[in-house]
Amino acid sequence: VQLQASGGGLVQAGGSLRLSCAASGRTFSSYAMGWFRQAPGKEREFVAAMQWSTYYADSVKSRFTISRDNAKNTVYLQMNSLRPEDTALYYCAAARVLARSGDMYAYWGQGTQVTVSS
Repeated sequence: VQLQASGGGLVQAGGSLRLSCAASGRTFSSYAMGWFRQAPGKEREFVAAMQWSTYYADSVKSRFTISRDNAKNTVYLQMNSLRPEDTALYYCAAARVLARSGDMYAYWGQGTQVTVSS
């Protein structure tokens, strides 16, 4: 599975962005898809994931929404009410099972930068 993330950018606090992650392969619908992020000097952290259900990090719950379009082999992350602390490089990833741990994800996209100004 090859993943290509896009949609990052610079936005003011309180604004919104939608990230997209396009996947190659015919078995996209069978994979759990996740979003992770890494800020400078910090460890990578889980953001959201979905397969037959959805998981969210507490820090983004009620502000971010993960969704997928299996016909387009694409997973999305709608980010609303963005905060400066959301600034990070955002990665999409694919796994065989739904999980919060990045160790469970075998396939990773290249990352897209999200910068939220105050």
